[in-house]
Formats: sequence, C-alpha cells, structure tokens
Amino acid sequence: MGDGAAGIAKPKRSIRAKVAGGPTGGGTSATQQRRTAAATAPDKAKAAARTATLKALVMSALEDMKALDIKVLDVRGLTDVADTMVIASGTSDRHVRSVAQKLVERTKAAGLQPHGVEGQADSDWVLIDLNEMIVHVMLPRVREFYGLEKLWDMSQPKRAARA
Repeated sequence: MGDGAAGIAKPKRSIRAKVAGGPTGGGTSATQQRRTAAATAPDKAKAAARTATLKALVMSALEDMKALDIKVLDVRGLTDVADTMVIASGTSDRHVRSVAQKLVERTKAAGLQPHGVEGQADSDWVLIDLNEMIVHVMLPRVREFYGLEKLWDMSQPKRAARA
C-alpha cells in the first residue's frame, strides 16, 4: 500500500501547498501583488460603469411603466448583499406585477440576467435581485408598513453620526 502507518498513503502535496497555490507552499510575490492591484483599478472602473448603466436601465424601465415615488438608496457599507437599493410603488397589484415584469424583460434584453425575482404571485411586493442592485416594487400600503426607506436610508450625515 503506502508507506504510512496502518497502510495510509502519504499525500504527494501538502494541504498548505494546495492552499498557497504552489508545490513549495510559497505565497504571492511582491510583483504578483502589484500586478493584482494594478488589475483591480480597471475592474473597479468597469464595475462603476456597469452599475451606472444598470441604474439608468432600471430608472428608465420604472419611469416608462409609470412607477410612483421612485427612491434610490446607496447601501454600500451597510450590507454586502447589494450596493444600491431602489424602491418604487405601483397603483395596484396588477401594476406592481407589470412594472416588475417589464423591468425583468428590459434587463434580460440588455444582457443582464436577474439573480432572482420574488413575490410575483401575490404582487403586493415584488423584489428583483439584479446582483449589484435590488429593486423593490410595492403597493403604497405595503411600502408604508415595512418602511424600507427608514431602515436603509443612511445618508452621509446619518452615517457620520452612526460611526
């Protein structure tokens, strides 16, 4: 069998070497770290451009479908789930469903696949998860009851007071 005790074979590479990424178990060099840091700057710029495009797409779809009281909240630093939360109201359950459905169609047409859509059956509150952005389309009474704006609105003065 192997050359270990009780017939257990020794692994060819240690677990530490696998985690560190090399057969010797060494970490990343300073050069590799600089290359990684340099590569993240364009990635951040691309992410910012993608977020701006997504925001414009969402706002356009909501406005075209006559969604009411659209509010955009920056939730970076408050949660890791998303960077932006958009809350909008519809006039009826049918309107809420239509607004959400049109938003999903527009994002798919733009090549962005929603991560998930919840609440279309009842349609008093539909949540659309667009990865960097979460969109809530709600009936006004449901929106008032849950008060998401109060829960998530941490504008700059509020963030400073909280810190």
